[in-house]
Amino acid sequence: MTSFTIQEVARRSGLSEPTLRYYEDVGLVGPIDRDTSSGHRRYRSTDVDTLEALACLRAAGVSIDDMRTYLANRARGREAAAEQRDLLLRHAVRIEEEIAAQRVRLEYLREKAALWDARDRGDDTAEAAAIERLVGVVGELR
Repeated sequence: MTSFTIQEVARRSGLSEPTLRYYEDVGLVGPIDRDTSSGHRRYRSTDVDTLEALACLRAAGVSIDDMRTYLANRARGREAAAEQRDLLLRHAVRIEEEIAAQRVRLEYLREKAALWDARDRGDDTAEAAAIERLVGVVGELR
């Protein structure tokens, strides 16, 4: 049986060693086998597969509770497919909303820069147009 050290799993998954220990502590993985002589964690391939999935979910901003639900659904297989889909789509919607909010922030910064560019050039017409566009963007920021 192939086993991996915590350092190997951290490199492979992109999760830090403290995060790997935390995920075991809160029951997302494990219990992880221990080396009989040293007591160090020895991860199995199935543990690594689970941790790689958790790393992806974490990168997408999925909460610990939803990770737990994801793993439970994954273990149930096809019978939980609809629940799994809905869980993932809820997070997709959340990310879409975050992207939309970031786009508004980006637009604000670009319009603010355009305003100052017009001022730098002494272009009163461009400055007035930038102010008008900014008013609309500021309303979206709130």
